[in-house]
Amino acid sequence: MIDARWEKLARLLTHHSVEVKPGERVLIEGFDMPAEFVALLTRHVAEAGGEPLVELKSNRVLRALYQTARESQIAQIGAWEKARMEQVQGYIGLRGSGNFAEMADVPAEKMQIVRKHWWTPVHLETRVAKTRWVVLRWPTPGMAQAANMSTEGFEEFYFKVCTLNYGRMEQAVKPLVERMHKAKNVHIVGPGTDLRFSIEGIGVMPCFGKRNIPDGECYTCPIRDSVEGEITYNTNSVYEGNVFRGIRFKFNAGKIVEADCANDGERAGAGNPEKLNRILDTDDGARYIGEWSFGFNPHVLHPMNDTLFDEKIAGSFHFTPGNAYGAADNGNRSQVHWDIVMIQRPEYGGGEIYLDDELVRKDGIFLPEDLRGLNPDQLSIEA
Repeated sequence: MIDARWEKLARLLTHHSVEVKPGERVLIEGFDMPAEFVALLTRHVAEAGGEPLVELKSNRVLRALYQTARESQIAQIGAWEKARMEQVQGYIGLRGSGNFAEMADVPAEKMQIVRKHWWTPVHLETRVAKTRWVVLRWPTPGMAQAANMSTEGFEEFYFKVCTLNYGRMEQAVKPLVERMHKAKNVHIVGPGTDLRFSIEGIGVMPCFGKRNIPDGECYTCPIRDSVEGEITYNTNSVYEGNVFRGIRFKFNAGKIVEADCANDGERAGAGNPEKLNRILDTDDGARYIGEWSFGFNPHVLHPMNDTLFDEKIAGSFHFTPGNAYGAADNGNRSQVHWDIVMIQRPEYGGGEIYLDDELVRKDGIFLPEDLRGLNPDQLSIEA
């Protein structure tokens, strides 16, 4: 018997996230996923009139490929997958691996080749720009452990988080979108953080289950050279299998001129300042910011080393080195797009965000009357 929660999620992905229409091709790409759920989702897409194209992948196999492949091989795979992505109207990416550090021992130069020839042309340039897409993780014992929860308890949490009332969220975020469209300047303060930048004329994109599951954010982007000050992030961040702690950036004329983090030495999967700066030196755009976003999913309260969850934490924001999205574009281009999260609720040190000198969020709570619908006590209402 199929779990009723699976059915609810499959319907959400098909009809809300990707909005499958008759005759449209939808690529379903599963990484270490239960075949039963992929089969269920395939049926839902087909019943909606779509034409599902399905591929199952293994991160252990991809690790071996990344470690051994020549650059020409990766370029060929990237060309094949880009050609396929150009022929679909929808994309659903399902990621089920419980080991976020699977790629930790792939040499950095190999991962740069993958980013250059595979990830960037297929996903950043084609999937993100030209399809209706959604990506999500699948609950695993490894994710439960990262969240300090039992496996069963995490599954309950997962489906509650992923299938909340996105219609309510869509309505509640509209006033924030309007305020961000009108705003010129942003000022963010918190422990080890004092940032100023401009968002004047940059697009604003509310996110309520159309691109990520779980969802709950509203993003824009700083004018490329406007960022001044410093930020000290208070959550761990995983990038290509490496966990970075205590990341700190200092900006001058928009560029990260100083970057540091905790040095975890040679521990497997550990981040250190040298690795951090190597990522930021990937290309010219990696040291500039490509996204700034409020997070407000009411059920996600603590980090768990998973960006898709952590960037939606209620009372958080993320400030992202690298490539800008077309919907909120400052012109910055990079193979890197690294969402790093800072939580501003009191138990994480608090903080304030100002739009044109008006305090709009303090200690993770929106203050203006028109924004209070985004606070956890309102968004958690299911009816």
